[in-house]
Amino acid sequence: MTEIYLIRHTQAEGNRYRIMQGHWDGGVTATGLKQIELLAERFRDLPVDAVYSSDLYRARLTATAITRWGGQELQIDTRLREINVGPWETRFFGNVFHDEPERAYRFIRDPESFSLEGAETYAQVRTRACEALEAIARTNPGRRVAVVSHGVTIRCALSGITGIDLRDVERLPICKNTAVTHLLWDGERFHLDYYNDASHLAPLGEAPWSRNGDVRHERFDPASDPDFYKDCYADAWLAAHGDLEGFSAPGYYHAAREHYRRDPDSVLRMLVEDRCIGLLDMDTARGAHAGYGWISLVYLKPEYRRQGYGIQLLGRAYLHYQTLGRKSVRLNVAEENRAARAFYEKEGFSLLGGDGGAKGLLLMEKKLEGVRHGA
Repeated sequence: MTEIYLIRHTQAEGNRYRIMQGHWDGGVTATGLKQIELLAERFRDLPVDAVYSSDLYRARLTATAITRWGGQELQIDTRLREINVGPWETRFFGNVFHDEPERAYRFIRDPESFSLEGAETYAQVRTRACEALEAIARTNPGRRVAVVSHGVTIRCALSGITGIDLRDVERLPICKNTAVTHLLWDGERFHLDYYNDASHLAPLGEAPWSRNGDVRHERFDPASDPDFYKDCYADAWLAAHGDLEGFSAPGYYHAAREHYRRDPDSVLRMLVEDRCIGLLDMDTARGAHAGYGWISLVYLKPEYRRQGYGIQLLGRAYLHYQTLGRKSVRLNVAEENRAARAFYEKEGFSLLGGDGGAKGLLLMEKKLEGVRHGA
């Protein structure tokens, strides 16, 4: 009997920031690194004979949780890749759901009928995934094998193996990041032992992204509604400092107009469904010479704070600056704003030092590609 431990990759940028990441080869998150450590502990005393992975970085990095103990050569099989979503790659879920609701619904709830020019169908993924797993099983008779793949790909493979309809999300949900599925191969067919076991992640609790809704964005020209921009910045200033001393509405407004003039994708209004929840303002000229991107404003209306939306705003800044080739992002945080500082530190920002000024601003930075070094 051949054993296959089928594992979904660790938490990646697309998962955390709600980006479509089929074949997009993004990085992993700080939480993802912790998940890999817990997965490694799960396999510490479980000898594995061979390790296979998708060629995408998030899967290959996850596989190191297994290879660190036995030193196995990591074998790459591109058939284990995630579904290719074609023109949706690197688009945010909120925008896809808003712009193409019927097709997005089929992608999530009626996958057998999903089709998109330039993308794979679920049937195509099921075929290649099942072929890959059977080939791996036949190549490793009587051995214990770990296979690292992706959420939709694993679902498709399990649907083919068990006959469970992909629309049956109760019996066949998307696996959690680093969740383990145990398959037994008798030489002719697979038998499912257990599915989607993420018990090793108990120390981390629930995955930290918003369950309240996906944020979408639209370009926002500050000149189209000066009062809205000024009110957002004033409220953000007040929340950070406790008063409006030193706040200059005309100065920040005119700076934002210049940001938008240079790059219309640098000033974005954020919405959940049709409700405006906040604003993101980036100065793409600042830091260009030194390879970093500057975030001028990350703003959420008070009723939408501490609900998991903030990371989706930051995710847009990260992706935009990655696209521009920047290696990090920087921003200022008021020294007295402990809640904001704690939030940014949790998201991987480090303190570079004081930035001067009457309000005692702190300069913080997040590396955009640091976790990918050594891949």
